[in-house]
Amino acid sequence: MILYPNPALVASQYGPREFARHYSMGSTRHYDGKVIFAELDIEFRDPFFDIETGLQALVPHEDGRPKATKFIATYRVLEFIDFDALKKLYLTNPDGTCLGLDKAPYEKVHKPDLLRVMAEVAPLRMLVLTNFNFSQYGKWITEPSNPKGAPKVLYTQVDLTIDDFLKDFEENPLMHPPLPSLHPSKLRDAIHELQQTTLKHTKGLGLDCNLNRKSYSRLRHGFMFASQDKEAFFPLPNLEEIERTNYKFFRGMT
Repeated sequence: MILYPNPALVASQYGPREFARHYSMGSTRHYDGKVIFAELDIEFRDPFFDIETGLQALVPHEDGRPKATKFIATYRVLEFIDFDALKKLYLTNPDGTCLGLDKAPYEKVHKPDLLRVMAEVAPLRMLVLTNFNFSQYGKWITEPSNPKGAPKVLYTQVDLTIDDFLKDFEENPLMHPPLPSLHPSKLRDAIHELQQTTLKHTKGLGLDCNLNRKSYSRLRHGFMFASQDKEAFFPLPNLEEIERTNYKFFRGMT
């Protein structure tokens, strides 16, 4: 399941690392940027997808090369995926190197009412300031009555300490924007707006999460799949662990 930059369910004869290189470097549909995808249990089925037809068409090329992709669906994909079928989540650099993330329980205890920046990855792509914690945000964004939400969402949290930003901006109004494409004064104003009301919990910061302009090192916690009744968390290792266990990915992180 491709989640970024464009959602899709595909069958492939490649393993995850070959699949990552195919989309970053070897495809005729060349894409210059990050790719995020998940490997699903091969036994997963849902009536919304014609998976059997896709698998039957997954045959090698005449010269023996593996079939890289056979598209099964590109519409409402995440909505019909069972989180139990998620095996690993893969982050891909523009150079084709990738890092596999394993699923784990989300057990972090949060301080209440802290402001955070969430980056929606799929199927939504908003950048949002919120006083919901990392897990609460998933409940809010998948609430059926939420006009800005979706039944299932993948998102992450941007590593930004609000108090530090406000102090830095006060001392240096010409500072480099901590969030790409968002002027620091706009971020300051959004922070003040949420701090001054108890009735509002979110404030949109951008129509796109601009994940291609953020380093994976600037993300906090990891990636969360959320619905109203279930969540699946894929923690992001710290930089020291990534450097030690996957130096090629670490060197290519952007």
